[in-house]
Amino acid sequence: MAETQGGASLFRARSPGSHRAVTFVELFFDLVFVFAVTQLSHELRAHFSPLGLLETAMLMLAVWWVWIFTAWITNWLDPDRTPVRLMLLVLMLFGLVLSSSIPEAFEHRGLIFALAFVGMQVGRTIFMLAAIPPTDVSLKRNFRRVLVWLAVSAVAWIVGGFAADELRLALWGLALVIEYLGPALRFWTPGLGRSSVDDWNVDGPHLAERAGLFIIIALGKSVLVIGDTFAETHWTAARLAAFVAAFVASVAMWWLYFDKGAELGVEQIRRAPNPGRLGRNAYTYLHLPIVAGIVLFAAGNELALAQPGERADFQTTVGILAGSMLYLVGVGLFKHSVRRRRLVSNMVGLGSLLALWLIARYLPALGLAAAGALVLATVAVWETRTLRNEAMAANE
Repeated sequence: MAETQGGASLFRARSPGSHRAVTFVELFFDLVFVFAVTQLSHELRAHFSPLGLLETAMLMLAVWWVWIFTAWITNWLDPDRTPVRLMLLVLMLFGLVLSSSIPEAFEHRGLIFALAFVGMQVGRTIFMLAAIPPTDVSLKRNFRRVLVWLAVSAVAWIVGGFAADELRLALWGLALVIEYLGPALRFWTPGLGRSSVDDWNVDGPHLAERAGLFIIIALGKSVLVIGDTFAETHWTAARLAAFVAAFVASVAMWWLYFDKGAELGVEQIRRAPNPGRLGRNAYTYLHLPIVAGIVLFAAGNELALAQPGERADFQTTVGILAGSMLYLVGVGLFKHSVRRRRLVSNMVGLGSLLALWLIARYLPALGLAAAGALVLATVAVWETRTLRNEAMAANE
């Protein structure tokens, strides 16, 4: 992997045993994705049906993918260098266009969404190819493969932007399959071969920190939804109870990821002999259900806050329970990938949420939200005690 190659290099300077902190321009870039997550939440709330869930899931897959690819690129490139900074600001502009088109992406703004997405994916990769020093043959060949895969998927994105209804859904689904298969197949390309994960010699702690910041973005949006919805409704005892339940669940989600999981991930990827493999598996793929769970959970709690005394309907049940289950699955798989152990607390939590699903139609929205929050809080407390007991036993 190329590191600093003289004064003209756009790559981060690295030294063994340390990592570069996230820069302010990276945090500034992330503000676009606060907006994107907000748009996804509104889109789901407005079209909470099986088709709406599918469309929102596809848009979320695209949003996550464009963000995580940028996080990988800035893991190599130095955002304090002016050309890299300008590249991020251009991507930020494209990201605003992408996010603004989300509500109408499956209607009359489909081509705009597709062009913004392709512009970010392909343009950023071309910039990376230009920035790689000629001496780093393996990394340059790796990004040539990446560019081929993204160019192929770009055709499906753009043609889908011209298409309508089911054809757009099918073409964009094909594009997402191509995008997500790329890293898993190590971007195998005829004539160029397959990339080696050794080519992905990333600064592991930096990538882990970037992923954690995106989880904060998603959780922050969840908290904003809770606060905004509660502020705009007539305050009653039932709504106050639903507000507290939603807040407790959000805190439990934060605790489950950041109390031990984020720290374990940083340490594991710091010590990993092959950080690129762990970065691909734990942070590129396994963070996706975590983010999806938060977005779905926020929509469910927004519905519960609006009508806490009404019987829990399909949308509220899916939002609260499926969102919580996705989150537990994602966090559980992430922690398993960095510590090679399944936690009983997560599995019991998933079983409890599934049991709640069986009786959800008999519960008011408030009861469902409170029960879901209790499950998440119990898992968080149980896991914390388990990990601390293990740490104490190891030190004796």
